[in-house]
Amino acid sequence: MSPSTSALVIALVGIVGTLASALLTQRSANNNKMRELERADQQRREERAYQTEQATIESRRACYVGLNIAARLYQTALTNYLVAIRSGAVTDEIRADVDEMRRDHRARHAEAQMLVPDTVLVAAGTVNGHLGNLYGILRRIDIDEPEQGETIEAAAEVRRDTWEVISEMRIVMRRDLGIAP
Repeated sequence: MSPSTSALVIALVGIVGTLASALLTQRSANNNKMRELERADQQRREERAYQTEQATIESRRACYVGLNIAARLYQTALTNYLVAIRSGAVTDEIRADVDEMRRDHRARHAEAQMLVPDTVLVAAGTVNGHLGNLYGILRRIDIDEPEQGETIEAAAEVRRDTWEVISEMRIVMRRDLGIAP
């Protein structure tokens, strides 16, 4: 090989090496950039999933708070109704209060049916059943049409049992939120 051909080959190898080096550097930079973008995208997906999970938990928590408050207020209104019936002092105001608390509880229970897991829904359904049963007994006693065995004493026992199922519902809700073991 002549010296000019050797020089030409060496020059070509140098040029190809320089170009290849630039291309490899660019390709490596592009690969690094792609990995960085993929990591950022993955992080955004994880953040969105976390935010969605937190929003779901907050939504449940708000639903649980509303349902618990509504159940306790309805139970308190029914207790006042029972006391008024027992003392013969039922007023339209007491009846209206019971009806208002009943409507509010029914609305909260309906909301819960769309948001809460089955374990909580079962407990809420038990509370709803007890409250409805107590309301029915008290209402029939109030209008002087009680069914067999429906007495103030029986209503007082149902009322006591209802407080217990409300407490059980609260425990199930707290467990679902990770607050209680």
